[in-house]
Amino acid sequence: MKRNNRKLAACLTAALLTAGAAGVMPAVPVSAEIKTALYEGEAESCTVTAGGAVATKVYNDEYPGYSGEGFVWAGNSGGVSFEVELSEEGMCELRSRCRMYLGSTGDTRTQTVFADGEQVLSADVPNMGDWYDFCFGSFYLPAGKHTIEIGGAGSYYFVLYDTVAFGYKKMPEHKIAAAPCDKKATPETKALMQYLTSVYGRQILSGQQEIYGSGHDGNYEYEFDYIKDATGKLPAIRGFDLMNYNPLYGWDDNTTERVIDWVTEKNGIATASCHWNIPKDFENYTLGDTVDWQQCSYKDCATSGSTFNTANVLKKDTKERALFDEMVRMAAEQIQRMQDAGAPLIFRPLHEAQGNYGRYDGGGSAWFWWGDRGPEVYKELWKLLYTELTETYGLHNLLWEINIYELENSMEWYPGDEYVDIIAYDKYEGSPTHWGKSSAASVYFKLVGDTDDTKMVSIAECDSIPAIGNMKNDGAWWLYVCPWFDTYLTDAQYNPKDSLREFYTSDYVVTLDELPADLYQNGQIIPADTTVSAGGSTAQSSDAPALLPGDVDTNGAVQIADAVLLARYLAEDKGLNVTAEGKLNAELDGTEGLNADDLSCLLRMLAGTL
Repeated sequence: MKRNNRKLAACLTAALLTAGAAGVMPAVPVSAEIKTALYEGEAESCTVTAGGAVATKVYNDEYPGYSGEGFVWAGNSGGVSFEVELSEEGMCELRSRCRMYLGSTGDTRTQTVFADGEQVLSADVPNMGDWYDFCFGSFYLPAGKHTIEIGGAGSYYFVLYDTVAFGYKKMPEHKIAAAPCDKKATPETKALMQYLTSVYGRQILSGQQEIYGSGHDGNYEYEFDYIKDATGKLPAIRGFDLMNYNPLYGWDDNTTERVIDWVTEKNGIATASCHWNIPKDFENYTLGDTVDWQQCSYKDCATSGSTFNTANVLKKDTKERALFDEMVRMAAEQIQRMQDAGAPLIFRPLHEAQGNYGRYDGGGSAWFWWGDRGPEVYKELWKLLYTELTETYGLHNLLWEINIYELENSMEWYPGDEYVDIIAYDKYEGSPTHWGKSSAASVYFKLVGDTDDTKMVSIAECDSIPAIGNMKNDGAWWLYVCPWFDTYLTDAQYNPKDSLREFYTSDYVVTLDELPADLYQNGQIIPADTTVSAGGSTAQSSDAPALLPGDVDTNGAVQIADAVLLARYLAEDKGLNVTAEGKLNAELDGTEGLNADDLSCLLRMLAGTL
């Protein structure tokens, strides 16, 4: 967001919250986003746990706008609990109309959710200045009777609960466009995209990254022999890295030959990242010079000490741009060989750009140099690379995969749907979560939601492979899961052989031998508006979407959140993902183009005066 628009966004948001406090916020049942409600009612009708209290005010402060006879005050401790009965297993979601009342707008208090005495969720409830619908998240429960509790441990909650709703979660439909974002994609690339979209949401593709840089004494089959010995199978997807094709110290390690062999001879699927290096002493570097690899780095410039300025890549006639152009030229040469051989590639360049889990402070704390000047530079860098490879070099055998994290600001790094086919998440123990064999469903659903369920979502790197049973039960249908090389795969603390066998022999996991024999032979032309649902069937979208005026976030209801979203969009918060349908829904003032008059109309709609 531009600096001069931050104040505008803050003022607009404050106006919305003031409108809500004045009583114009529409009353929407908290169960509206739940597929099937199993419990719904006033918080004071629940069992109030120790430390909580039913109240109509806190000390002498009143908080009007609650429903029923009062609210539950979870102060120093306490909360509510209730009983539910599930007729069948499934993912469930907990929501509450609540209010965090301390501190400034945006300050949070952590709440915990328990199922049958075991913590299943932890969520930070923000101070929004009024009552609002808050989703605590989703989790799996087996069929039968269960006790659900909010709070129950720790202290200093300071949250007010008005109503509570619990039930089966609305699961994503996974209606993904079957055509690649590159409209000139080769027939083989189209065929691969069609296959991936047909599998997505039903099965998970197995994957494995090979070592790079001639590790394992040049034995690039080390990980694959290990998997074969442990499971009797080989992964459907093999990960590569194009880093050794570089203008500084590079050598041909035959990565391109292995890609072509894996795709055209073994009928596998290939994916590749690219750890491009830059000279540490870039100031004294002369283009074309050979640089010892120890004097190069792909780390961010603040960490490596490099004088390379990533922002200058976007400027023509700079030395940074010249080096970047040479990197792209050398990569294009290898990708061209793949294209000539009929081998498509899931390409994941400029990966993990947000780095360091997004705690970017403007001083170069991203992990890699391509992310160390922040999201705006990064997005333009991605678009530049896309344009160079597709238009300048005429390469159309790529499916474009981008790393996105699950933080609230992560979509600020997203260059746009027209440049992306797949969203990738890299999952490692302790970075920042200790996942164990969890499905990482919270991240999965966050990424699915961030892209409006229009892009496939994968685990492009990991150590511990999530248990297939957990992924199935949670509905976390990652497109593929690909452990990193060496001990990330082989260390028993991450992937014990019995869990590796369970994964590779599951009916829900696709291995190399289970890929269709004609995988790359069905690249028929599919209209751009065709989608593939979770069941694999194609469906034509209608010529025009069914509009709901005011529904900016396209969730099927007009709420205060739509006004907040529109206000932020008008303030040029370009990290937001407002869909084309959402923009049409926001056209309320009778004139073309979104502006403050549309926001005014929306506020009046919410107030019931329009």
